[in-house]
Amino acid sequence: MSPPDPLAPAPPPGPPADDLGFQLPPPAAMTRTRGVALGVGVVLVLGAAFASSYLPRRSARAALEEGVRAGEGVAPRVTVIAPQPVSSDRELVLPGSVQPLEETVVYPRVSGYVRRWLVDIGDRVEEGQVLAEIDTPELDQELAQARAQLVQANAGLVQAKASRDLSVSSVRRYEQLVPAGVAPAEELEQRQGQAHVAEASVTVAQAAIAAAQANIQRLLDLKKFAKIAAPFAGTVTSRTVERGALVTAGNATPLFKISATDPVRVFVGVPQDVAPSVRVDAPARVTVREFAGQPFEGKVARAAGALDAATRTMNTEVRVPNPDGKLLAGMYAEVALTLPTPRRALEIPATALYNDAKGLRVAVVDPGNKIRFAPIVVERDTGATLHIATGLDGSERIVKLASAELADGMVVEIIP
Repeated sequence: MSPPDPLAPAPPPGPPADDLGFQLPPPAAMTRTRGVALGVGVVLVLGAAFASSYLPRRSARAALEEGVRAGEGVAPRVTVIAPQPVSSDRELVLPGSVQPLEETVVYPRVSGYVRRWLVDIGDRVEEGQVLAEIDTPELDQELAQARAQLVQANAGLVQAKASRDLSVSSVRRYEQLVPAGVAPAEELEQRQGQAHVAEASVTVAQAAIAAAQANIQRLLDLKKFAKIAAPFAGTVTSRTVERGALVTAGNATPLFKISATDPVRVFVGVPQDVAPSVRVDAPARVTVREFAGQPFEGKVARAAGALDAATRTMNTEVRVPNPDGKLLAGMYAEVALTLPTPRRALEIPATALYNDAKGLRVAVVDPGNKIRFAPIVVERDTGATLHIATGLDGSERIVKLASAELADGMVVEIIP
């Protein structure tokens, strides 16, 4: 292909890029009549929207204001109830601890070696039953020595009596020689003094015999403790002795621990508000978690008669029969006590309570049907009802449902 001739004439220009290929009609001109019609249409639409939204609310507000103006002269209607006295008996469920009726640690009274033990932990023992035996070689030697001393004391008594008899005979002889002038009076006095000494020697010898006999009896009594006996009937809860062990008299070597658990003692702390109502033989019901469906019936055995300064509770003992040993010492238990309340209490529904910055109050309707707020003290809250301790006397008319619309001095209408 040959290059274009620069001297050739240029081709005619083509159509522009935005050319549609046809001519658009001229725009229609907005006439005055059409503009007015369009404006009127917009105004009509806006007016309809305004009428559909504002006018109903205005009517509702007007109706509400009219109702308020109509009700300004009408007293509020309330339902009233009378406080009801409640039973003076109050049931408390208190935590308690099961303790044995008696519990002791058995110690040896004599020193020696354990020959044998006859009971072990869990064994039931009776009062006086032998628990263990102790060999006491040193005590046996002391007993033999005491018996020898008794023989010696008896011999000394015989000697003292012989000396006394000789002195008495000598005195009698000199009492005959002195008047005859054969012996001087001083010799008689000397013989009489020797007789008194001999008589005193007899008394000393008799006292030595009594002392030796008492020493033998003491050793014999100690020898009885070579057999360790149960001080009371119960259960062996601990054994800390073995055969051949050296034990020493005193509380340095514990042998057994024994507990009596029929009946058991359950200790509870009764709070201050009902502590004055605790009475001996008052019924009590004891439950433990391990026997949830089996309550144990007991009675109040004794009370401390004073409050603990730290807890403000009174220590109270409940005794519960335990023949089958189900209640174990150290168990946690719950004790239900039915005690009379020391004060008169009135019951009202919980819905009548006002609790605000002014404290606990109830609305009382006086004889003139005016509201009066009375401060109260709640004795007990059961959820649905309240037990009132002070503030009411039982003759009041209490507004059943507390309402914030009520004010002091407001006149109300009682709903029959």
